[in-house]
Amino acid sequence: MPNSTTVIEFLLTRFSDVWELRILHSMIFLLMYLATIMGNSLIVTVTTLDQSLHTPMYFFLRNLSVLDMCYISVTIPKACFIFLLDNRVISMVACAAQVFLVIFFAFAELLFLTIMAHDRYVAICHPLHYPMIMNPRFCVQMTLASVLSGVVYSGFHTGNTFRLHFCHSNVVHQFFCDIPTLMNLSCSDTLSNEIIIFISGVVVLVGSFNFITRSYIHIFSTVLKLPTRKERGKAFSTCVPHILVVTIFVTSIAAVYMKPTSHSPTILDMITSFFYTIVPPFMNPIIYSLRNKQIKEAVRRITRRKFYSG
Repeated sequence: MPNSTTVIEFLLTRFSDVWELRILHSMIFLLMYLATIMGNSLIVTVTTLDQSLHTPMYFFLRNLSVLDMCYISVTIPKACFIFLLDNRVISMVACAAQVFLVIFFAFAELLFLTIMAHDRYVAICHPLHYPMIMNPRFCVQMTLASVLSGVVYSGFHTGNTFRLHFCHSNVVHQFFCDIPTLMNLSCSDTLSNEIIIFISGVVVLVGSFNFITRSYIHIFSTVLKLPTRKERGKAFSTCVPHILVVTIFVTSIAAVYMKPTSHSPTILDMITSFFYTIVPPFMNPIIYSLRNKQIKEAVRRITRRKFYSG
């Protein structure tokens, strides 16, 4: 019987089958991809070459930028491929790799954003203790802990998903492979998977979001005590966009992974996934470079040195 055939490959889904809309979607994705790669590459280059930016804040920002370039590269190139060509096939191995990498980079992104919120909290609320708390050893340890825990977390959920037997439809109602849509295709009992995803999601998402929120509450309470409106405005203009991106990131992940499994996926599910796989990597360079005076000045210094040396 057709519905009992074991699935060995999957078919990804486009936002639309209309050719003109497929071109439009691929152009939007491609432009966002190129902007993300260029913006994050600029941050990595500037924070590496300029000695004045060799601080904990920019150390984590550099790592976040590298992470974002990898994160967005997992989904967009393949999505553009299926938008433009008639071939929507993705192999079981490639699908598993995509699931692993999306979860790994999303998990690591959340941890880096949490660490960066802690860095700003220490810098603003405890400036005298900043060099001692945010020392180089601590920064490296936090980075390694984020990466290693991301590998373990992602490996566990990927293995737990692909132990399932897929024998229903092979159409993944998403522009990339992710766990909720794959569980819809399984003929195995997925209740334990849903419970594990929900519990781990609560621990990771709520825990990180709570930590970030508490950090910014302390930051804002300290900023409000600053003597001049200009200083307060500068602090708020830096913190508010960061909070906005974190909120979009966390709520969109929660909307996809922590809701009950639906066997009637909609275009809204695809749009929601867009907000946690593509928007954060795209927005981070805008928040941390275009709005950052120190990075702008570093770009001018590096450009000036290259001009005179050339």
